[in-house]
Amino acid sequence: MNVGVKEAVSQSQRSRCVLITGATGAIGGALARAYAAPSTHLVLHGRQLETLEALASICRQQGAQVTLSTITLTDDHALKSWLDDLCAGQVPDIVIANAGKNTHPQAPAILEPWADVQALLDINLKTPIAMVQHLVPAMQARGSGQLVLISSLAAWHGLPTTPSYSASKAGIKAYGEGLRGLLAPHGIGVTVVMPGYVTSPMCDAMPGPKPWEWPPERAANVIKRGITANRARVSFPFPLNFGTWWLAVLPAAVSQWLIKRLGFNHSAGTPHD
Repeated sequence: MNVGVKEAVSQSQRSRCVLITGATGAIGGALARAYAAPSTHLVLHGRQLETLEALASICRQQGAQVTLSTITLTDDHALKSWLDDLCAGQVPDIVIANAGKNTHPQAPAILEPWADVQALLDINLKTPIAMVQHLVPAMQARGSGQLVLISSLAAWHGLPTTPSYSASKAGIKAYGEGLRGLLAPHGIGVTVVMPGYVTSPMCDAMPGPKPWEWPPERAANVIKRGITANRARVSFPFPLNFGTWWLAVLPAAVSQWLIKRLGFNHSAGTPHD
């Protein structure tokens, strides 16, 4: 369901529109606060209505116009109706598909429950692709737009801690990279964001060490700068990004030996947004 109504349509038509899903999460909330300013129309989506309304209040105090939604993103009919209604009033200038989740094996050599895997793939991979499908025609007609897809440093090489999560983030990374070249002639930019560990309940729930963990505000500022510059990839922090990048380019046997040697097995955590 949508929460609230469109506010000051004539004003919103003159404002930059920034759509953020997963706004009740750590990175999503920090991004909303980073973008909140006069002449900005924030469209914030989240599952926790009370948290979403509190975030909206902060953003409005900073001068932003705010519209809220709590629709089920994995319901394609509801997603299409929501985005069609939004585009009828104002096509978003920036779309940050940030909503996501994680799952991990509960013990060594135990696969993640299939229902959890399906739910993860629905929100981490299928939903952002569906959003692109619904939004790009309107962006093409206008001749501009910026799509931001949230991947993870776990996309560089699948980790035993979260094989399904790694797969979903590798998939959205590859999709965003391909999409960037496809949409560039239409004036539409695509940025793939690959965070490491960012302080959040999802991060806290993961076992093991979390090297170079960043606060969400720092992550949001780096992401915002990358979006403004239309960077193809925004990955951080540098030490962890550099190390995980090597896992992608070294022979697989060497990478897997390093993962085990460094403790990134079932007892350890994995980078996630």
